[in-house]
Amino acid sequence: MRQQERLAGADFLRATACLLVLAHHFALRLDMRRIPDELGPTAHILRFGNFGVAIFFVLSGFLLAHPFWRALDAGADMPSLRHYAIRRTVRIAPGFWFAATIGFALSLTLLDLPLTPELVLRYVSGLLFMSQWHWRTLFPVEADGPLWSIAFEVTSYVLLPICFLLLFRLPVLRRRPLPARFGWLCVMTAVLLAHVLILTFFPLDDIGRGWQYGLQGGAKEWMPRYNPIGFFAVFALGALSAGVEVMLPAKRSSWFDAAAALAIAVAGYRLVISPGGSDAGYGWLEIPYGFPVFPLAAATALVSLSHSQRLGRLFDNAAVRYIAKISFGIYIWQEIILILIQRLDPGSFGFSSENVVTGWLQSCGLAAALILLVASLSYFLLEKPAIDFGNRLTSRQPNRATPFKV
Repeated sequence: MRQQERLAGADFLRATACLLVLAHHFALRLDMRRIPDELGPTAHILRFGNFGVAIFFVLSGFLLAHPFWRALDAGADMPSLRHYAIRRTVRIAPGFWFAATIGFALSLTLLDLPLTPELVLRYVSGLLFMSQWHWRTLFPVEADGPLWSIAFEVTSYVLLPICFLLLFRLPVLRRRPLPARFGWLCVMTAVLLAHVLILTFFPLDDIGRGWQYGLQGGAKEWMPRYNPIGFFAVFALGALSAGVEVMLPAKRSSWFDAAAALAIAVAGYRLVISPGGSDAGYGWLEIPYGFPVFPLAAATALVSLSHSQRLGRLFDNAAVRYIAKISFGIYIWQEIILILIQRLDPGSFGFSSENVVTGWLQSCGLAAALILLVASLSYFLLEKPAIDFGNRLTSRQPNRATPFKV
């Protein structure tokens, strides 16, 4: 079946998201005061590589919603939630738990933080995927800040089948694609309303707020605009795009190549114009990362590339597929490696170099090589065995879910 095949363009978007986030963390270590004026605009754009997080959420919603839409359109039962839960758990939990544990140990040793109840609470809440509900626990460990988004994504994993359950309970939506998509738009409207209510009724005070107070101060700066419900709106947009994709004919067309190119250009333009605004790129309803323009462009690119004649296959080349395969490891291990380099060599990333850009590039090259190595080891020694185990647990029934790798 067409839907069971690898969707063209998905690996490209996954690899792009991963590399954007990596570029963001590299740029945070560049001394902007010392760079030449002509490089300033490019350096500031790199800082908005955090928009890659939005691509991850769109991509996840896009891929995971496919089996639900296919079942709904066919008038069948919902996909197995047991299989869905097992596959999500084995894909995310082992790597996340291991990275969080290493990050927690490094927080106590390399960063020399005292072992306090608060630090333990953050770590435990992260292991339970519950760190996303309060600014004190938003960052599970000090030595691996990017782990904050994993619990947010797990919330979306839970909410996706719950929202689809509402659609499956309405017989009028079965075998009726257009009313079903309208039903999902209603779900998204309710999600956005819930996000607005969170902003309205859960404001935070200014005591200890700001990145100058560390990760917890930064979390207080982010919240409540950063909340799991608002991020689910981005995820749900990806799910809606999956609903559009399954309605399209299987025949590929050059028109989709043009649409994909335009969508990528719009996403790139939204990224380029971000400097000068907030670091999180707050968009409509103060949802981060250029919502809805940037995630909508990513969703459009996903739909278009999956039906394109050339671009989808061109972008999903061997190198891109490999980066996509180990992208989760790149995401969860990059900050640990960057912190290790900085602690072992305080002059790294150009801080002790006469030419700050040259020194920064040299450190970035070293860091990128180490990150790719560790991510590869993480995938083949930890993540893949867990995925294979999950596949064996769910092999008695046909796989109804499109695999997703963050």
